[in-house]
Amino acid sequence: MIQLKHISITHKKDLREIVTDFSYTLNPGDKAALIGEEGNGKSTLLKLIYQESLVEGYADYTGEIVKNGQKIGYLAQELPKELGQSAVSEYFYSLPAFFDQTPRELGKLAGSLGLPHSFFYEERKIGTLSGGEKVKLQLAAILLGSPDVLLLDEPSNDIDLETLGWLEKFVSRCSLPILYVSHDEMFLERTANTIIHLEQIRRKTVAKHTIAKMGYRQYITGRLGSLERQEQLARKERSEYKKQMERFRQIQQKVEYQQNTITRQNPHGGQLLKKKIHSVKSMERRFEKQFAERTELPDIEEAIFIKFPEDIHIPNGKVVLEFDLDQLAAEEPQQYGQKVLSRQIHLRVQGPEKVCIIGKNGAGKTTLLRKIAEELLARKDIRAAYMPQDYTELLDLGKTPVEFLQREYSKEEYSRIRTYLGSMKYTADEMSHAIAELSGGQKAKLLFLKMSMEGNNVLVLDEPTRNFSPLSNPVIRELLKGFGGTIISVSHDRSYITEVCSTVYRLTEEGLDKIDAAAIGLGQADR
Repeated sequence: MIQLKHISITHKKDLREIVTDFSYTLNPGDKAALIGEEGNGKSTLLKLIYQESLVEGYADYTGEIVKNGQKIGYLAQELPKELGQSAVSEYFYSLPAFFDQTPRELGKLAGSLGLPHSFFYEERKIGTLSGGEKVKLQLAAILLGSPDVLLLDEPSNDIDLETLGWLEKFVSRCSLPILYVSHDEMFLERTANTIIHLEQIRRKTVAKHTIAKMGYRQYITGRLGSLERQEQLARKERSEYKKQMERFRQIQQKVEYQQNTITRQNPHGGQLLKKKIHSVKSMERRFEKQFAERTELPDIEEAIFIKFPEDIHIPNGKVVLEFDLDQLAAEEPQQYGQKVLSRQIHLRVQGPEKVCIIGKNGAGKTTLLRKIAEELLARKDIRAAYMPQDYTELLDLGKTPVEFLQREYSKEEYSRIRTYLGSMKYTADEMSHAIAELSGGQKAKLLFLKMSMEGNNVLVLDEPTRNFSPLSNPVIRELLKGFGGTIISVSHDRSYITEVCSTVYRLTEEGLDKIDAAAIGLGQADR
C-alpha cells in the first residue's frame, strides 16, 4: 500500500502547478490508470513516487508520500541513454536478483515475455534492440526483483500485439497494486479498474484531477454524459436568468419613471412607490443570489485541434511506391555477422491508400520503414515526410518549438506558428521551452504540426500514436483517417489499425503477408 497525501507539483521554470492537492491510496488489486493530455504531469507523478531525485531538476512538490517499506518496481518511459552501449548480458549480470533465479525460472520469464531463452545472455548492444525489446528488457529486470508495487510508464508502447496480449493478462491478473500510464485505449479498457484523470483547465492555469473507481470505457462514457447534462442545465439556467432579468429591467424602468414624475402633492402615492422600490431591490437581490448558485458550465481541458490542408490529394491510380527488397538485414551487425530479418519483400502502394505494417518485436519493421522513407523522401513527384519512432532523429532538442517550425523568420510566420502551437495546447511558456524539456506527446505534436504546415501528401509514420494521450488519440485518428494523401506506417495501436488503415501487412521472415484487419482487435494478428 502506498499513500499520497495532498501532493502538489509545480514546474520550476514557469511556476505552473501541474498537480494540486492530490491524495490517493494504492491498494492491493488496484489497477489504477493515469490519463490526461500530454504534459499534464502523469510521468512526473510516477517518477516522484518512485524516487524524488528523478524530478528535482525541474519540479518542486509539497505533500507526503508514504511508502510503508514497499519495494517498488518502476518501468521508465525510456531507458537511460548510457545503457545503449551495454550488452544485454552485461545489463542482467549487473542485477543481483538475476543470479537468484534458476535456469528454468529464467526460461519461464523469457517465454512469458515472448523472448528467446537465450535473451539474457545475448551480446547485442541494448541500443540496437527494437523498441519492444527494450520494454521487455525493463519488464524482465523489474519482475526479477520481486516488487510489491508496480509503477509502469507507458508499458504498452512499442510492444508487438502478442506481447500486448500477455501484458493485458499480466496486469489484469496481477495481485500487486499497479499505477500506470498508457495511451492504448483498448489496453485501458481491458485492464484498468480505477481511472485517475489529470487535467489542466483555464488555458493550463489550473490543475484539476478526478479519481473514479471504474473501468476506462465506463468512465469516458459517464463523463461525456455528465458533462452534456451539466452543460444543458447550465445553459437552461442562464436562459431563464436572462428572461428574468429582462422582466426585472422592465419593472425597474417603470418604477424609476414613476419616481421621476410623482409630485409632493401626492404623499400616498409616494409611500406606495417606496414599497415598490423596496420590492424591486429585494427582487434584484434574489435574482443575484440565484445566479450565484447557478450550475457552472463544464470546465474541462479542451481537445487539441489540428488539420491537414484540404487540397492534399493523391489520385487513385497513381503508384506511390513499388518497393522490392531481396533481403532485409539488421541495421547493426551481430556477433557472427549481419542478421537477415526477412527475404523477398514486395510492397506496392497506390492512391490514397493507408497501409500499416505489423509484426513481432525485432522483425525489422522500423528498419524496413526507414528504407521505404529514404526512397520516398528522394522523390520529386510527391511531398513525403517521415516521422521516426525516435523523435531525436528529426528534432533539435536545443531549439524551442517556434524555432523548429520557422522557415521564413518573418513576423507573420512567427505569429502564425504561435497560433498553431496554441491550437495544439502549448502554453506561451512551453513555446519558449527547449524541445528537450517537452513530453513525448508534445514532441509528437510538433512533428504532426510540421507535416501539416508543409502540406505533405505522403506520410511515413513509425508508431504515430504512441505518445498521444487516449483523449488526444481519437483526434489524431480522425485526422489521419480523413487525410487525402497516402500513409505508410508501422503500429501496434489496435484502434489506429482498425479505424485508420485500409491495408494491413505482417512482416515475417518470408516477407510481407496481407492480413485481415478484423483480427487485430482480437489480438490474433501476430500469432
